[in-house]
Amino acid sequence: MLELRDLSCGYGRSAVVQGIDLEVGTDEVVSIMGHNGAGKTTLLRAVVGLIPAMGGTVALDGADVTAKPTNKRVKDGMAYVPQGQQCFAHLSTLENLRLVADGRGRGKALIAEQLDMFPALKGLLGRQAGLLSGGQRQQLAIARALITEPRLLILDEPTEGIQPNVVAEIEATVVDLAARGGLSVLLVEQHLGFALQAASRYYVLRGGRIASHGETGSGAETDVREAMAI
Repeated sequence: MLELRDLSCGYGRSAVVQGIDLEVGTDEVVSIMGHNGAGKTTLLRAVVGLIPAMGGTVALDGADVTAKPTNKRVKDGMAYVPQGQQCFAHLSTLENLRLVADGRGRGKALIAEQLDMFPALKGLLGRQAGLLSGGQRQQLAIARALITEPRLLILDEPTEGIQPNVVAEIEATVVDLAARGGLSVLLVEQHLGFALQAASRYYVLRGGRIASHGETGSGAETDVREAMAI
């Protein structure tokens, strides 16, 4: 579903991430891990087109999208949830969802589907999004992204600053989404337990390059910790 080949990106003339080869298969969850400053968010921003590639290619489902702007990549099936539980704080929970759903043929049905997936939001539809807890805002951000019916969901630190019980809910949702079929997930996560439990494969970034990668399972946590020098 996603294929990065020799991808380099950064800001100005400074390359933050260099020579990245990475794949996310159809209906697969893949985790990217690494310390702060390793280049994880920069890499995601290049994948969705928020910053240009300095070299290499980004392909979505076999089609080269390296030169496409972000809105075209979204139309092609990417959805991006940046870190920080971002929402339109002055709008209600329902208004946040309607912003994305309005104009879509299945708009009302898509909102209903997301409320079934995140039932905690049902009782908060009239509340300003800025007054929600961090966990509630994160669920809203993911629900809003899923309304676009993506083929690839990109999550940047979805558990950052979230209470443990909501972390478990988000993990279960990510696993369930991939199991249903029709959606691949690229997950940037520092919570090792979550990252390795939710994903089938992982990559570790260090100094803007891939330090290690492999399948999750027995021995994976040791390999990740060694690659991150924990």
